[in-house]
Amino acid sequence: MELSLVITLLNEEDNVAPLLESIYRELHAFDYELILVDDGSTDATVERIRALANTRTKLVVLNRNYGQTPAMAAGIEHASGQYIVTLDGDLQNDPADIPMMLEKLKNEKWDVVAGFRQNRQDKALVRKFPSKIANYLIRQLTGVHIRDYGCTLKVFKSQIAKNLGLYGELHRFIPILAVLQGGKITDVPVKHHARIHGQSKYGLGRTLKVMSDLLLMVFFQKYFRRPIHLFGPLGFITLFAGIVINLYLLVVKIMGQDIWGRPLLLLGFLLVLAGIQFLTFGLIAELMMRTYYESQNKKTYVVREVIQGVR
Repeated sequence: MELSLVITLLNEEDNVAPLLESIYRELHAFDYELILVDDGSTDATVERIRALANTRTKLVVLNRNYGQTPAMAAGIEHASGQYIVTLDGDLQNDPADIPMMLEKLKNEKWDVVAGFRQNRQDKALVRKFPSKIANYLIRQLTGVHIRDYGCTLKVFKSQIAKNLGLYGELHRFIPILAVLQGGKITDVPVKHHARIHGQSKYGLGRTLKVMSDLLLMVFFQKYFRRPIHLFGPLGFITLFAGIVINLYLLVVKIMGQDIWGRPLLLLGFLLVLAGIQFLTFGLIAELMMRTYYESQNKKTYVVREVIQGVR
């Protein structure tokens, strides 16, 4: 099978019929499967899908609301296509963009083609402004220059999508997870429609969660395989500063001055203890990473292809 579409749904009963109609119309010429993941809907979403789905459609019903990232991971796990497409189920993404994105991925040999909502149809204060700030910070801190991290519409090679390691709420950081695998990624402008039915599940409250996850992504990018490179320098700098302070106070004490009760004495001891703790954390983290890779037979590298010489 060439193409697998993965769509997560939560209380989208009024969007099911137009969504399926749009996908069936735009992709009729492709060899594809449609995987709908119901993330614990409490309305008639599942019943509407059962009534309207054709033989190309597979419905995965989760037993409760886990969130968009686990739901997306469940859909990708059930996908069997050579290429995997993710998009929202609220009709704001346009399935008509998928053929163009798939062609770009094939012809230009990208691993991921992400959508960029050029004319975004959302409220400026609640959605667009926080999204612009988040996109800017993510680009600057990670070095992965995708213009729209929040656009769900993406086309992947299957091996990239199935090894993203999605959990928590990391779906916004899929481009970074793909790059961590050595994937080549680009973005293209796509259409974006205003929501007609249902209510958005996003708001200002998600911004703080995104910032917290961003710290995790920066750590993953730079220190996931060698955490000692983060904790080691911090430990040595802190330990060295503490030793210098304590040596200074020792000289002062030898010269006959009273050092008991000085805040500098407490700072010196705290810095020494903190330095030892940082170094200990680094060593423990290194041992945990070694256990992580060896216990699951994971590799610290990804092979794109192996070319055998013919001469």
